Amino acid sequence: MPAERVSMRRVREILRLKHEGGASDREIARSLSVARSTVALTLERVAAAGLRWPLPTPLTDRVLEAMLYAGHGRQQGARRKAEADWAYVHHELRRPGVTLMLLWEEYRQREPDGYCYSRWCELYRRLGKPAVADDAPGSSGRRADVRRLRRSDG
Repeated sequence: MPAERVSMRRVREILRLKHEGGASDREIARSLSVARSTVALTLERVAAAGLRWPLPTPLTDRVLEAMLYAGHGRQQGARRKAEADWAYVHHELRRPGVTLMLLWEEYRQREPDGYCYSRWCELYRRLGKPAVADDAPGSSGRRADVRRLRRSDG
């Protein structure tokens, strides 16, 4: 699980303690109640962004965060691996002799780094199956109506 980002207030405090106070990473970590590795990583990010202490006055927290964390993390909701065409999968499953295993094997031939079988099946169960409409032929509501009609005839 990825660690939470350090607040920009803490980033500024880490830089102040390091450059004005001359404190070690361990001392900074202890005074701010963060891990020493967090202090070291923050200082690395600041150096990689080309920032120096004191930070420019007009530098807002939002801009500072964008500079320190540019290119890090993923967009929320984005998948790391190629998705299958779930509508195609669902359509093919209607054909006789076609199984999820066969379709997954085809998927893995196209996408060698794709999902493992268990995850692929889980995603199909969640995303691939279309919702059944209440008025669809053969839905349980319609069968119940037919049963009621047969009972009342007899």
